[in-house]
Amino acid sequence: MLEFMQKGGPVMWVIFLCSVVALAVIIERFWQLRRARIDIDKFMNEISSLLKRNRIMEAIEMCNQTPGPISQILKAGILKHDRSKPEIREAIEDAAVGEIPILEKNLSMLATVAHIAPLLGLLGTVTGMVRAFQVIEQKATALQPVNPKDLAGGIWEALLTTVFGLCVAIPTYVAYNYFVNKVNGFILEMEKTATDLVNLLASRRQE
Repeated sequence: MLEFMQKGGPVMWVIFLCSVVALAVIIERFWQLRRARIDIDKFMNEISSLLKRNRIMEAIEMCNQTPGPISQILKAGILKHDRSKPEIREAIEDAAVGEIPILEKNLSMLATVAHIAPLLGLLGTVTGMVRAFQVIEQKATALQPVNPKDLAGGIWEALLTTVFGLCVAIPTYVAYNYFVNKVNGFILEMEKTATDLVNLLASRRQE
């Protein structure tokens, strides 16, 4: 691996750094989104049961003990349980504004790596070809014959950086789309549970 890195030239080390950043983000996002996943149906049933029995503080405490964005936006709505329906919805929306960026944290960095890795590979290809043509020019100036071994270094650099750049970009882009879909799923679940809570609190006031 070290030999390939050396033959690929300085651009290879930049691509390698991008791969380390991408791997770190993927592990962090996978762990955080997995922790944020809860059994929504079970959680909503328990919250609904507590609210119907007017056990507001217990419902809030349950939200505090449950990780993830859904519990936090529900908590914001429950804290406004004695307010009007528009006020409850506004509180939930304000809480969601703070929770969504947490779900999307570092995804832009992942997208950046996915986009620049192949460009860095292309840059390495260009620098490798420049290096190969420099050898040809030097040999021609000295009236010396050019053999394949003289060009091998530049061609190695050109090919290795292209391959390595694509090897980093492709899985990174797949991971980015995977996490985007996961975040969108969380947002849809947040909207659904928020609507259910608003309707529940509104019907509770009318009883």
